Amino acid sequence: QVLILKGLKQEVSCLCPSPDGLHLAVGYEDGSIRVFSLLSGEANITFNGHKAAVTALQYDHLGGRLVSGSKDTDVIVWDVINESGLYRLRGHKDAVTQVLFLKEKNLLVTSGKDTLVKWWDLDTQHCFKTLVGHRTEVWGMALISEEKRLITGSADSELRVWDITYIQEVKDPDEPESKKSKGSSPGAEENAEEDETLELDEHPEERLVKCSKVGSIMREGRDRIVTLATDRTGKILACHGTDAVLEVFSVLSEEEVQKKLEKKMKKAKKKAKQNSEEEPERSVELSLQDEIQRVANVRASSKIKSFDLILSPKGELKIVLLLQNNIIESYNLNLSAQVPQAVRASRITIGGHRSDVRTLAFSSDNIAILSAAAESVKIWNRLTLQCIRTMDCEYALCSLFVPGDRQVIVGTKTGKLQLYDLASGSLMETLNAHDGAVWSIALSPDQRGFVTGGADKCVKFWEFELVKDESSVQKRLSMKHVRILQLDEDVLCVRYSPNQKLLAVSLLDCTVKIFYIDTLKFFLSLYGHKLPVLCMDISYDGTLIATGSADRNVKIWGLDFGDCHRSLFAHDDSVMYLQFVAKSHLFFTAGKDSKIKQWDADKFEHIQTLEGHHQEVWCLALSPNGDYVVSASHDKSLRLWERTREPLVLEEEREMQREAEYEESVAKEEQPVVAGETQGEIGLAGKKTIETIKAAERIMEAIELYREEMAKLMEHKAICKAAGKEVPFPVNPILRAYGNITPSAYVLEVFKKVKSSELEESLLVLPFSYVPDLLRLFNEYIHLGLEVELLCRALLFLLKIHFGQITGNHMLVTVIENLKKTTISRVSEARDVLGFNMAGLQYLKREIEAKDEVTFFADATDRFEEKKRKRKKKEKMVLAVL
Repeated sequence: QVLILKGLKQEVSCLCPSPDGLHLAVGYEDGSIRVFSLLSGEANITFNGHKAAVTALQYDHLGGRLVSGSKDTDVIVWDVINESGLYRLRGHKDAVTQVLFLKEKNLLVTSGKDTLVKWWDLDTQHCFKTLVGHRTEVWGMALISEEKRLITGSADSELRVWDITYIQEVKDPDEPESKKSKGSSPGAEENAEEDETLELDEHPEERLVKCSKVGSIMREGRDRIVTLATDRTGKILACHGTDAVLEVFSVLSEEEVQKKLEKKMKKAKKKAKQNSEEEPERSVELSLQDEIQRVANVRASSKIKSFDLILSPKGELKIVLLLQNNIIESYNLNLSAQVPQAVRASRITIGGHRSDVRTLAFSSDNIAILSAAAESVKIWNRLTLQCIRTMDCEYALCSLFVPGDRQVIVGTKTGKLQLYDLASGSLMETLNAHDGAVWSIALSPDQRGFVTGGADKCVKFWEFELVKDESSVQKRLSMKHVRILQLDEDVLCVRYSPNQKLLAVSLLDCTVKIFYIDTLKFFLSLYGHKLPVLCMDISYDGTLIATGSADRNVKIWGLDFGDCHRSLFAHDDSVMYLQFVAKSHLFFTAGKDSKIKQWDADKFEHIQTLEGHHQEVWCLALSPNGDYVVSASHDKSLRLWERTREPLVLEEEREMQREAEYEESVAKEEQPVVAGETQGEIGLAGKKTIETIKAAERIMEAIELYREEMAKLMEHKAICKAAGKEVPFPVNPILRAYGNITPSAYVLEVFKKVKSSELEESLLVLPFSYVPDLLRLFNEYIHLGLEVELLCRALLFLLKIHFGQITGNHMLVTVIENLKKTTISRVSEARDVLGFNMAGLQYLKREIEAKDEVTFFADATDRFEEKKRKRKKKEKMVLAVL
């Protein structure tokens, strides 16, 4: 482990490294994108533009632009250097699955679940071509053969291959013969040239690129493509479906294809001679399968989630796979071998479970935590967070520590009770307790036994006993069945009251029945839930019982008369687990909405929400001292929460909750519209967030302060004039804090602090009444040559959105005239500086090249390869001579 990049609470949905390998772009479930520096581990840039999860990310070959596709069907192009959004491209009707930049031309290819592949011209920002050859969703795309071929993968086992021809290339008179379609007669070529000009006018979308289907390669997998990608060199193509097999293909380069073709020609000529024919009539063609060859299949130990490839110069392929069950595996594949076989090099696996944890328990000393899933029981040390024991088990549903914390009991889906010894980590005993699943287990308050409830409509009482062990002298612990309570419905949950007089049983008919323990006579029935009660708990003093149900409600009842004190709408989905904090009337609930909440059963108030899990929370456990909560979720993680000593102010919690709700509503609102513009394919990249609103408010406050200060200054001058002497002028405390700057300089400071990615959105929500002042200030700043780039960007945007009002306002005519002069002169100055610097750099480059006598950037590698080839030839010749 080298580096951990700390993100926010959301789940990561997409990753993309930058071409220079120094940055990593990370897309999140909530639609935000953060760019981390891999040197410092800090996230320096955040982009907010998408309303739903980011599904695809791609840098261009220089690393200056980043394109993102999302479930909200939009594609956004971001400027990484300026840290701002360039534009939003609309056109897909369903989630975007892949986005690719083309190196040669300023083009972008996007694919979506709407079965379309769209081609975008980024110079004019419009979609000029849509490929409609797919019957189902397009799940993946890759460019091969130096971007002359596009491969698409969809929901069937066919990889479709498309030829890409750039129209400028077709018209090139010096084009070599080899590029023309193989096997067509020369006459047809000439006709094609004549038709070209006619065709272009008939199909205006083909002015930039022609894309035609060549054929398809069959995969072995029958299901949809999950990931389809090439390595950096483009020589290796790999894909996988929803299973555990990665299929690897090799893409031949043009020279290799040419050699193959020549070999085939020779064979055909030989055959023709043998059959005593003249020249072979038909020309030889290579099939697509010859150009893209299957290398090998790599079978992983579980279903694959995603992968990456590196082809080393020696011809060995390194493959890294991330599997669905949280394991990372790496494989080596030797491509030069006769039959390439994938060898597993290493795997990274940490001590967690490979399936969902369905039950948790704390030991009585608050130190050990038990977690049990479908395949194993694990014991964790709470202090070090290390796994101490792992023991194989059947599918576990409930568990407890036996008093003394030396043994644990696990109830399983098949109705068994399994007793484990922690010291040896061995299974000591298995009892067939119920005919159906054991849904619940509860320790009796006197700690002499426990009770279990199962799907066979029984509640069974058990006692601990010491039995003689055949294999050793000492006695060992065992469980003895004492009594049984037969009911009419499946039992979902059982709980003892602390004084051991009552037993609460939750049934599948949505009620909770309460019985006397000594006689097993019926006492109370609690009914009111619309769906079955999945969890419940009784408070330490035995006065309250809280029940959590699949109808998303928690009800708090009195145990004296079975009256319902209050019903609380607790979660947005089923309440899965509920437990009281020791020695208090506070309780925690866990829900399928991935949240854990704390409640007060006396005041019926929601205290706080613990957010951290990304999927359903199945269960939680509170430590006996009430200081720790551990929770388990469908996202395969266990999370440990600690009670801090800092006081919790309910008002502050409510305020934070309101802010979060407001932020959500802002994101869902219709975005502000630019007057006079219709919704087209292109839109603004950003989105209205709480941050952009705050930024606009800060700009408004700064302009108001500027207005007030200017008015004060005028008054002060008048007073000085009347008094005939200099009167001291009171400085505004804010300006003093900034080091006694002028009001106009303060506005510029505020402006500079607005994040580059939020500038346009902030100006969009800025009321027009502030714009005239801003324009006058811009004129002043640009005249002084301050922040010319930033101000020009803001100025042009303001002119675009308020064009009608600005041109209709006579007061602003002179301001705009002045702006026109100052801006043009300042921008041309900046351009001259850039031009001068570029020329200087070009000169330095030529100097270095002349010194080294090597064309510095482009041809150094080519020459090296050439030398290598010559050396190899020499070696071969020497060997031949020897």
